[in-house]
Amino acid sequence: MATADPRTLLDRAGLAVALQAVAMGAGYGSRVAVLAGPGNNGGDGYVAARHLAGRGIAVDVYPLAEPRTDPATWARDLARREGARSRNWSDTRPADLVIDALFGAGFRGEPPDLSAWTQPGPGGGAGVPWLAVDVPSGLDATTGEAAGGTPCARATVTFHGYRVGHLIGSGPDRCGDVVVADIGLPDVAPELRLCEESDALLPVRSRTAHKWSAGSVLVVGGSDGLDGAATLTARSALRAGAGAVMIACPPTVEEKVRAPEIMTRTIGSGRSLSVADLSQVVELAQRFDLVILGPGLGSSPDLGPFVTGLLQGWRGPVVADADALNALGDPGELARQGDTVITPHAGEFQRLSGRAATYQEAARLAAETGATVLLKGAPTFVIGAERWLVNSGGPELATIGTGDVLAGMIGAFWAAGGGDGAETARSAAYWHGRAASELAARRTVTADLLVEQVAITTRR
Repeated sequence: MATADPRTLLDRAGLAVALQAVAMGAGYGSRVAVLAGPGNNGGDGYVAARHLAGRGIAVDVYPLAEPRTDPATWARDLARREGARSRNWSDTRPADLVIDALFGAGFRGEPPDLSAWTQPGPGGGAGVPWLAVDVPSGLDATTGEAAGGTPCARATVTFHGYRVGHLIGSGPDRCGDVVVADIGLPDVAPELRLCEESDALLPVRSRTAHKWSAGSVLVVGGSDGLDGAATLTARSALRAGAGAVMIACPPTVEEKVRAPEIMTRTIGSGRSLSVADLSQVVELAQRFDLVILGPGLGSSPDLGPFVTGLLQGWRGPVVADADALNALGDPGELARQGDTVITPHAGEFQRLSGRAATYQEAARLAAETGATVLLKGAPTFVIGAERWLVNSGGPELATIGTGDVLAGMIGAFWAAGGGDGAETARSAAYWHGRAASELAARRTVTADLLVEQVAITTRR
């Protein structure tokens, strides 16, 4: 299908901005200030000004400079005919809404002085609401970094799809509610894919399922003082749908597991697992569909060879979490014949890879090792053959133990549904965030409560 001409695209974009302004309260008798740049982003603002002026709204347009493109010039002339007034940049008048149409998503650098219009705090604070076109002026659309003086919008209208900067860094705080308008732009390959519910499939049990066919998970973890991590992971795997879950752990940890529904197997005789226990764990793993390696393993000097040996000795799927990642001496040790998902937070990723914890570096690590990298944070990135962003959770997940719950969910989904580790990790991350958000709406999120909420949220 042929792309519409530039004026038509501009007109569709400006109409979307005007409709959002109306949704934010602009109506007959309201006063709207439109800050217009010289490019087509400013042209979007002129089109919005025309539509709003036609509704009986008092519209003042503040050009940063005269239009430099034919579509923007055309839009300015039509806006003036409809009654939108053009004012000098310094001639600030009171407004009920400010539309920021200064720069497009490609702008880099410092915005002009917007102090006459900007308001304190995310979402426009208690003052005049701010509506941004594409991105608030000063926000880098590729990194989410905000220059000094970048306004905080109550809403942002963008076109065709989200920009990366809307979702990472300072973007969520600066953009407010992001509204995506389809104006007929051609499809392009996305930098990242945003995971929504339709992208996060839940495994379904067959009518004839039994506990071992419904997904069996072996949690290898636990050490003195860290017994709770393995238990949380195992409980989460059961609540997320695994049919059978066992913890392989030292005897001092087994004594503290207080969950009768979880099987345990004592490994070795020490207070933590070691390379001397490797053959026993590898043999035990043969009974299970999947191994979750790492929760509460500790930091004993002998742990590195144990982790590496299990990764190479067991050829089934592995979710490598927490202390398993910290025990590795080189990220190349993640390369193995079996499918692997790793779940580092930023600090663990930096220690493992020696690189900044960004989605670009996560993609590099995934390509080098063949592992799916689930980089936990706000937002979370799931990087395998495709790059996915998951933002279903929020700051309520900044609580000890919630990562153990996520590891259990990945294990349960993967063991029950089989298939691709990257798809499973994406689904688990999405429903983990959903469960936390639903729980946070009622009470403070803790890992033990999140485990129970997982069972509710994922059984829809």
